[in-house]
Amino acid sequence: MFPLTEENKHVAQLLLSTGTCPRCIFRFCGVDFHAPYKRPYKELLNELQKFLETEKEELISDVPNPPPKKIRLQELEDGIDGIDNLSQNGEGRVSILEDGSIASKNSNLNVCNVCLGILQEFCEKEFIKKVCQKVEASGFEFTNLVFSVSFPPQLSVREHAAWLLVKQEMGKQNLSLGRNDIVQLKEAYKWITHPLFSEELGVPIDGKSLFEVSVIFAHPETVEDCHFLRAICPDCFKPAKNKQSVFTRMAVMKALNKIKEEDFRKQFPCPPNSPKAVCTVLEIECAHGAVFVAGRYNKYSRNLPQTPWIIDGERKLESSVEELISDHLLAVFKAESFNFSSSGREDVDVRTLGNGRPFAIELVNPHRVHFTSQEIKELQQKINNSSNKIQVRDLQLVTREAIGHMKEGEEEKTKSYSALIWTNKAIQKKDIEFLNDIKDLKIDQKTPLRVLHRRPLAVRTRIIHSMETRYVDEHHFHLYLKTQAGTYIKEFVHGDFGRTKPNVGSLMNMTADILELDVESVDVDWPPALND
Repeated sequence: MFPLTEENKHVAQLLLSTGTCPRCIFRFCGVDFHAPYKRPYKELLNELQKFLETEKEELISDVPNPPPKKIRLQELEDGIDGIDNLSQNGEGRVSILEDGSIASKNSNLNVCNVCLGILQEFCEKEFIKKVCQKVEASGFEFTNLVFSVSFPPQLSVREHAAWLLVKQEMGKQNLSLGRNDIVQLKEAYKWITHPLFSEELGVPIDGKSLFEVSVIFAHPETVEDCHFLRAICPDCFKPAKNKQSVFTRMAVMKALNKIKEEDFRKQFPCPPNSPKAVCTVLEIECAHGAVFVAGRYNKYSRNLPQTPWIIDGERKLESSVEELISDHLLAVFKAESFNFSSSGREDVDVRTLGNGRPFAIELVNPHRVHFTSQEIKELQQKINNSSNKIQVRDLQLVTREAIGHMKEGEEEKTKSYSALIWTNKAIQKKDIEFLNDIKDLKIDQKTPLRVLHRRPLAVRTRIIHSMETRYVDEHHFHLYLKTQAGTYIKEFVHGDFGRTKPNVGSLMNMTADILELDVESVDVDWPPALND
């Protein structure tokens, strides 16, 4: 069933005669059900022309004293009763020349003056197949997809011009047409293409899918269509660091909402001129949203930083915890890059023992995303077999939201440490026993000198929940501490030139320093423990 009614005829004829394609005519006539848009273009055009035959005869008969052979170019430019160039939007582009003869340009397609070909050849199965070939060649693993398109911003200008034309014509019949009454180009495009993509790739289109296929269109021939708007609405076009052009779709829409109708008509033709060529496809991009892997790591080396240690462009140590884990994940997930995060960090000379430290790795644009629990277990084993400096446990796929549990623990949870302490004065066992009785000691820590280059200067209050001592000899003892997360343990021992108060040295009334430090536990219940 043809979607247009008698009351649409006049507007449909006007648009068709000025170079608008059938699908755009449907949009301007408010056809908001999918089926008509999905029909083949040639079929739509033939049916539209049949539907409009009587209207065309009426329009032509309205022309006073029609010339038998010649139609002057001036009359064509001025437009005769809404027929601006009398070119039929058919298989070929038809123009009437000065001598009355008919010439055909571009025998394949008369390019729509509103959508610039988007709702013509870029909706057909042939084009969808080309996009799908690119998707299949990209090597991504996916079970559904989201399809997005980026149209040239000048399409908004052309649509505005066509709207003003139709609005004026409908006004003559005491009818109105609001901007929101027009079906959006992007909506119509998706109605047509989504089923074709699903059929070709054999997967559903899902707006929540992490796998995105995007097509970016351009139309160099009409790129200057937007430029007059900048002179009239300069505030709408401000340069942005990440944008190559100020003429973004949002900026153009903002200007179109501000400009007066009469100012627009003075600067831009209504209806818009017909272009010579359809849009070009700048890019077909495939991308997968990040996936997240979490676990806990133990670090057994006192010569291994958590992240690559690079100073002034020079690498200080050959590897890091981050790299020993991430290199394997990058290879298996076939990801482009990664971001490593953890619940706190230890210094290069500090070991992390016990159940280990929680960590998460964001894998950017992974090509492989589906793994069985057995495959993840084997990946964990591969990481553990590759180095004796670290071990990983509880390796698992997690959501972005779940990582928040790890970050909460950085400040709110407790951590346990063991340290080997040196004192400048000789000590007896009884000299350190008083430390065992101190509970929930509040200390003030000014940002340590050693991290001042990467942390803001501030005084942070932290709590030492408990301490336990074990005497070694007259200058050494072991100290076991349970503290608030975020406490600088080394500075609590030696005082950092008075920047941490009180400290072990001040409590003992002597100089104390730390020789070895181990993280015994990070009390964050995440990620969930797995039965290995």
